[in-house]
Amino acid sequence: MNKKIQLQDLGSKDYKSAWEYQEELFKDIVDLKIKNRREELDLETPNYLLFVEHPHVYTLGKSGDLENLLLNEKQLEAKGASFYKINRGGDITYHGPGQIVGYPILDLENFFTDIHKYLRFLEEAIILTLNEYGLECGRSDGETGVWLGVGTPFARKICAMGVRASRWVTMHGFALNVNVDLGYFDNIIPCGIRGKAVTSLNVELGVEKVGEEEVKAKIIKHLTNLFEAEFI
Repeated sequence: MNKKIQLQDLGSKDYKSAWEYQEELFKDIVDLKIKNRREELDLETPNYLLFVEHPHVYTLGKSGDLENLLLNEKQLEAKGASFYKINRGGDITYHGPGQIVGYPILDLENFFTDIHKYLRFLEEAIILTLNEYGLECGRSDGETGVWLGVGTPFARKICAMGVRASRWVTMHGFALNVNVDLGYFDNIIPCGIRGKAVTSLNVELGVEKVGEEEVKAKIIKHLTNLFEAEFI
């Protein structure tokens, strides 16, 4: 089993370009697994974690409801935002500047074959990272991602998650609000959940800007421990 994860920071990248790159890496891993089975080989499959920041974009998962997007095409254009229907789970979400997006493209057969455990580990890495900033956060029953104020009237989401997996290979992932313009969330019903707010790390800490490279380093540290992995 290959527990090494290749880390790639793509910087700021258009959503469609990043999606196509994910699909390319995903397909290469799946094709290699098929070749291994067909030819009775034992070739090592790679794993990746892509960090990226997207220009303003709204994405709708395959089980999502288009009515949760509150803008028409002209309004999207006026806000400088794009929109895509995509093949991950979950409903609608927003990506934009000041948000750390992580796309783990892993062959889970290198780690464990349990999608539920995989999602919990992604959430746990974010929870532990935010704990380091003194924030109490956790999971909300029946709702994916990471939340603050769970069980109170002030519940607010700080990290969205949506993944796709086939043949135990994953893609898509998490989006952690670090220094985000939260006004862009007013244009959707985030994740299809009414009456719940969205927040960002800088807002919770009461500062203008949080160092994003520092946040990424903490996420990597916790993923390393949880997955018993080595980042290269």
